[in-house]
Amino acid sequence: MQVSPSKELTSYIKHYLFLDNKETAIQKLRLFSDGNTGVVFSLKSKLISEISNDEVKKYLPTSFLYGQLHGFKDIYSENETSLIIVVFQPNGIYQLLGIPATEFQDSIIPVEEVFDQKVAALQEKLSQQNNQARVELLNLFFRSLIAAKSISNQSIINNSLDFILTNKGDFSVKQLIEYTGYTERHLERKFKECIGLNPKKFGNVIRLHHFLKLLKNRSDATNLTAICYDAGFSDQSHLIKDFRKHTGISPREYLFNSRKLANNLIKTFPVSTF
Repeated sequence: MQVSPSKELTSYIKHYLFLDNKETAIQKLRLFSDGNTGVVFSLKSKLISEISNDEVKKYLPTSFLYGQLHGFKDIYSENETSLIIVVFQPNGIYQLLGIPATEFQDSIIPVEEVFDQKVAALQEKLSQQNNQARVELLNLFFRSLIAAKSISNQSIINNSLDFILTNKGDFSVKQLIEYTGYTERHLERKFKECIGLNPKKFGNVIRLHHFLKLLKNRSDATNLTAICYDAGFSDQSHLIKDFRKHTGISPREYLFNSRKLANNLIKTFPVSTF
């Protein structure tokens, strides 16, 4: 289930996701970039970051923040799970915390190290409520954070994001420079600080997710090559290479050997041995 935050939080938070899974067998989940950072609250059981060949398990924190990903991360569940994922806007976490987004890049960090200690009380309250009450708790928590923050000037980033999203990630850096009036060096510095990826890498992620949307909504008569061109890829081999780089699997495997849990989270099949 996907729920929007309260209106005053929309420039910081894209949406809240509620994911429940009653399966108790070990499952492999793959997290890949969608251009946003997020916070995951595990309300029933901890997720696992690694399982060794002799089945020794390394557990993730009960709640954690994940930064921008250059590739993908595999995580596992072994019991019934109930997850709340706070998906931030591309520059939302920087606006909230004022910490350069590059410090979270390719990282998973316990929430206690990022937010103040009130987050522990929030975690406990979330586990005791239904989803409607959880949304109100999350809105209240994040409203308290922005109330204590001074408003920063995000016009460069916001204008650039509008351009990239309007073009669905299919643009050149030269076009972005002409649109914004800023130099490539300045844009790259601001993007890395506020988003954690440079403009072109961020655009590649947006283009990939545009392809996934077209793939999801395709008709039976539409082939992969046509969708590839519609998404701005020069050819099918370029698409497959970029797809594997971000997700670790091919578009065909994504279609037939995985189950989508969220835009950037899939369950892969089969999970038998490690």
